[in-house]
Amino acid sequence: MSQSVRTRPEGSGQALSEAYDTALLDLDGVVYAGGDAIVHAVESLASARAGGMRLAYVTNNALRTPDTVAAHLTELGIPTGAGDVITSAQAVARLISEQVPAGARVLVIGGEGLRVALRERGLEPVESADDDPAAVVQGFGGPELPWGRFAEASYAVARGVPWFASNTDLTIPSGRGIAPGNGAAVEVVRIATGAEPQVAGKPLPPMHRETILRTGAERPLVVGDRLDTDIEGAFNGEVDSLLVLTGVTDGALLLAAPPQHRPTYVDADLRGLLGGQPEVSAAGEGFRCGGWTATARAERLELDGDGAALDGLRALCAAAWTAAGDGSCTLDAGKELARLGL
Repeated sequence: MSQSVRTRPEGSGQALSEAYDTALLDLDGVVYAGGDAIVHAVESLASARAGGMRLAYVTNNALRTPDTVAAHLTELGIPTGAGDVITSAQAVARLISEQVPAGARVLVIGGEGLRVALRERGLEPVESADDDPAAVVQGFGGPELPWGRFAEASYAVARGVPWFASNTDLTIPSGRGIAPGNGAAVEVVRIATGAEPQVAGKPLPPMHRETILRTGAERPLVVGDRLDTDIEGAFNGEVDSLLVLTGVTDGALLLAAPPQHRPTYVDADLRGLLGGQPEVSAAGEGFRCGGWTATARAERLELDGDGAALDGLRALCAAAWTAAGDGSCTLDAGKELARLGL
C-alpha cells in the first residue's frame, strides 16, 4: 500500500483470503468481545485457514501470555498455537533488550505477559524501584492492578530510569462496556513524573516489526476494529487493511477518518475475508458502489439508491474522504447513516 492519501475504499476481484498470505488479526472487537467469540468469527476464520491463509493474532493487550491467548482461542473453536500470537509485550521486550545489557533488571508494572516476554529476551523482571532496574516497563495489568504499582514506576522514572510502555490505548472493550486501558495507566505515571515513555504497540513501528519477524508474512492484511491502532498501524507499516465494524469504530468515525486512519477495505465482520470487495467508482459528481451513489455537497453528504448498507457506507466514504482531502471530513452525514442503519 502506498502512503498517498486514500480517497476511497478499494475493491478486490479475489477473496481477501486468497489475495493475501497472512491475516494479522486484532483480537478484542474483531475475534472476541468480553471473552466470547464475535458472531461469524469462528466459521469465517476456519474457512480462511482452510483456503490456505495463515492466521496470526496481534494484540496490544500485554496482560496475557501467548500460551494463554492461544488456549482461549482454541476453546472458542479457533485452533491456535502460541506461535500464532504476537503481543505488545513481546514487541516492547525486544525494544528494551536492544537498549539495556543482557540480563538487565526491568521493573514490571503489569501482568504475566510482560514477565514472560522479558524472560524470553534474557531480561530479569523485578518488582521494586529499589531493585536497581535498568528500565521500567508498563503494560495492561487488569482491573486488579494495585495503585501502588504506579508509585513504583514513578519513583524509578523520576530517578532517570528509561521508561517503556507496551501500548497507550486509552480504552479496552469488555463484556460490560468500554474500560480504561493501559494508556490511562500510562497517563498516571506521566502526570506524576512529566516523563514520556518509549511505546512499542500498535500503531507504532516496533509492533509491526515484531509481527513481521514472527510471522514471515510477505503479503499481510491487517484486520482490526480500531482506526487509531489497527488501521494506523497498517498505514505506518505500508500494508493493506480491513476494518470490521464489530468493535469500537462506527460509520461516523469512519467517514471522518484522517488519511492515516482510512482502511483499504471495509466490511461488517470477518466474513469479509472470504469474498471479494466491491469496487467504488466515480459517478458524475459523486461515487457509486453497488446500488448507491454518494455526493459531497456544501455542508452535507447525500446518498441516493438502495441495496446493501455497506455498499452505501463505502460510497459515502469515497465522497467524504475526497471532500476532506488531507484532513478529516466535517460534512454532516447523520441522515444517510441513519438510513443505512449505521
